[in-house]
Amino acid sequence: MTTTRQVAPPGVPSNRQVQPAEERHAAELAFLAAHDDGPRPPGWALTPRAVVTFVCGSGDEPLELPKDRRTPGADGLEPPAKLVVAPKFVGERALVERCVVTLAGERGLLLVGEPGTAKSMLSELLAAAVCGTSALTVQGTAGTTEDAFRYGWNYALLLAQGPSSQALVDSPVLTAMRTGRVARVEEITRCLPEVQDALVSILSDRRVSVPELAGAEDALVAAAPGFTVIATANLRDRGVSEMSAALKRRFNFETVHPIADHAAETALVRSQATAVVQRAGAAFGVDDAVLDALVTVFRDLRSGRSAEGWDVERPGTVMSTAEAVQVAASLGVAVAYLPAGDVLDLMPGHLLGVVHKDDPADHSRLLGYWDGPVRRRAEDGSAMWRRLWDLRENLR
Repeated sequence: MTTTRQVAPPGVPSNRQVQPAEERHAAELAFLAAHDDGPRPPGWALTPRAVVTFVCGSGDEPLELPKDRRTPGADGLEPPAKLVVAPKFVGERALVERCVVTLAGERGLLLVGEPGTAKSMLSELLAAAVCGTSALTVQGTAGTTEDAFRYGWNYALLLAQGPSSQALVDSPVLTAMRTGRVARVEEITRCLPEVQDALVSILSDRRVSVPELAGAEDALVAAAPGFTVIATANLRDRGVSEMSAALKRRFNFETVHPIADHAAETALVRSQATAVVQRAGAAFGVDDAVLDALVTVFRDLRSGRSAEGWDVERPGTVMSTAEAVQVAASLGVAVAYLPAGDVLDLMPGHLLGVVHKDDPADHSRLLGYWDGPVRRRAEDGSAMWRRLWDLRENLR
């Protein structure tokens, strides 16, 4: 018997599932750093204009690097003469520009929106482009302590020699302050209010006091130029731990909305799902028509209205683009490794898995959607929707 080993896609190390943005897009970041030699805020790796280009893309026309800037980078490789920078965030360019202006002014940026609207991805891309790393991250939970925003201690050293700079353990935020970089706080409203408020003095005074080191040189850590914070919060979780008025005033709020354009959302679902399936060691083999139907279902249920204008009862579960990507990826993996029949037959079961996450009543809402738009499209003669209508029993 002959066995074959699946090879990881180009650029993805076999021992890592996902690369951070600064590694995944290292070639583009290096090119943009050489391409745009305009003024940069203190500590920034790229100009603000180049950061926007990195996130939103350069369009169809390639950017050309002047000959006098085609010098080898730290890796010894010469950058390409021309490069088309691919868009990485599907949304309004004006939103990205406002985010960049906020960061250039060293003000805190808070990205809010429904779950699955790519807030975390936008945060990661901005941090990678501004300071070269997205790794200085705090994941907000009910168990997050103030140490995650300030500092902790190496207790072995603390017991051995008492409070000292060697025993001090910097938080990601404190590291960002020392180095003039961007700190990221994911799901800030899931942190307890008293923990959140540790950021108030950091964002206003731009320094952290270490009382245990009173009298020592490291008793006060001042933020280096370029330091700022990007936080994210889900609108659905806003009531978990409401932010204080003092903390809100130290952030500029930007709302990240669901993707407005059907074709753009379908293209994003295809590209993201393809990447997931490739990491699983297979090729993505889901038909475009199936993806279009999948995205249509998600958009109808998310908005409460079909593309034809028919009313739809919205489920309590957020039918986000991120969830659509996961369903498309599951269909792609099934096609690759468990091929049996029509991939369309698998869609109702995966949709059930999505709507069962929050409210049991969402099951009946999904059935109502089948009895409404799915049935009406089937009656209008669409073979795709006729097949989906025939699969209604799979929803029980």
